[in-house]
Amino acid sequence: METDRADRRRIAGLLALNGLLLAALGVVSFAPAVDAQQRRSRGAYTMVSAQTQGFTEDAIYVIDATNQELLAVRYDRSARGLRFVGFRDLRFDVRQATQGGR
Repeated sequence: METDRADRRRIAGLLALNGLLLAALGVVSFAPAVDAQQRRSRGAYTMVSAQTQGFTEDAIYVIDATNQELLAVRYDRSARGLRFVGFRDLRFDVRQATQGGR
């Protein structure tokens, strides 16, 4: 008789726990998605290397044609890594050129 009561309590406890877990899963599953990231078009990238003024190493220019951005980096031998050289927003440059220059 004692074992029957203990078994029933265990089963009731497990059923309550399963119900709680199922409710938590439902809350998480049906919660609205969070859009914290800024929407941005997927880029179409082109990468070229060229000589730069003031550095012995060439620079790597990465052009994102979709978002109209240009990034320049160079390899630093002493630090054994890439160093940021510059960034240009090409949309701004086009706007300036169409409005009569700089």
